[in-house]
Amino acid sequence: MFPKEFRYSPRNLIDLLTEMKDTSELMVDLAYSAMVYDDEDIAEEVLNLEDKMDTLDYHMKMAAMLSTRRVDEAEELLGVLKVAASSENIANAAGDIAKIVLMNMGIPMELKVALREAEETILRATVAAESVMVGRTLGDLELDIETGMWVIAIRRSEDWIYDPDKETRIRQGDVLIARGHDEGVPLFFQMATTRKFVPREIEHDKVIKDLEHAVDIIVDMKNMSELSVGLAYSAILFDNEDIAYEVSALESEMDSMKYELQHWVLETAKHVEDVNLLRGILHLASASEAISDAAYGIADTVLRDIELHPIITLAVRNSEEVITRLQVEKCSPIVGKTFSELRLETETGLHVMAIKRAERWVYAPKGNTVVQAGDMLIARGSRIGEGALIEMCECKLRQ
Repeated sequence: MFPKEFRYSPRNLIDLLTEMKDTSELMVDLAYSAMVYDDEDIAEEVLNLEDKMDTLDYHMKMAAMLSTRRVDEAEELLGVLKVAASSENIANAAGDIAKIVLMNMGIPMELKVALREAEETILRATVAAESVMVGRTLGDLELDIETGMWVIAIRRSEDWIYDPDKETRIRQGDVLIARGHDEGVPLFFQMATTRKFVPREIEHDKVIKDLEHAVDIIVDMKNMSELSVGLAYSAILFDNEDIAYEVSALESEMDSMKYELQHWVLETAKHVEDVNLLRGILHLASASEAISDAAYGIADTVLRDIELHPIITLAVRNSEEVITRLQVEKCSPIVGKTFSELRLETETGLHVMAIKRAERWVYAPKGNTVVQAGDMLIARGSRIGEGALIEMCECKLRQ
């Protein structure tokens, strides 16, 4: 295959950076979907999007070079290029995950099932004729608020619609690929199929000893890599060193987890006749670690005190998945309630990544975490969900 020829056309730096961020995050979601469901079509689309990212990266560099004439102007755009390069690295890691499917690397069924139950899971559902979704647009349905799930792709007959927008209309027979919090899975599945969701049960794989340990590590790495990316963008959006340092700590922890997994694979290989069963696990661990490295590259912009150009803030805010922070007032109705009771993910579609409480941070809060007055919530999700979260937290007027 000959390398693709790039042709320059003028593009806005904000639009380019926003598109690179959105595309790289979509690629990660699609790559995990392809792997979990053994779908080569989705895997191929991830690689097509990787080519698109190369084109965006080219235009980004050209636009940056053409917009500077002095050293100070170049320094101002250094952070923009660093964030763009990190988005490109995230896209490359997503491409590596997709290749697990295209190269027929072994992924145990236990891992596929476990990934569907990760903090942010992937679900596939076919729209039934009786579904309330039929004939309605995604904007009308507001699935992120109603179920906490976000449709990232639709298969319609032999065609695919990737990254559908609010104007996309759902039809009977559409196969929806959605991501979101695991609590929203039963709600979304029943809404689409009109059937009750029944988790898949599998028999324990006796071929590989202590497989559960490897599966736990991989699921933790997936969760941590996605948390790292979200926190990294939060760090540059709010110019916050505390969050940036947490991304650095997560990156170091990811390194340790990858080394632990590599040791497990080497120990296990001598007991397995078909080592192909282990290749996919190693490949997935490396890709997850690469995503964490890329997230650190974004956060490093803050840690090195590189000037944060307004372009970066505008690009993150213009993104399809927004990042927001909200101060919890004493009069807020959510004070004193746990995250399990509030069910923020299914009620608003937003995922709370971190809480600043006084002078300390709580990252990836659990279901039993109690919201306190004065907490600063850092969350990511849809723009509609941002409004729903603000409404849920605002103080009620006394009658």
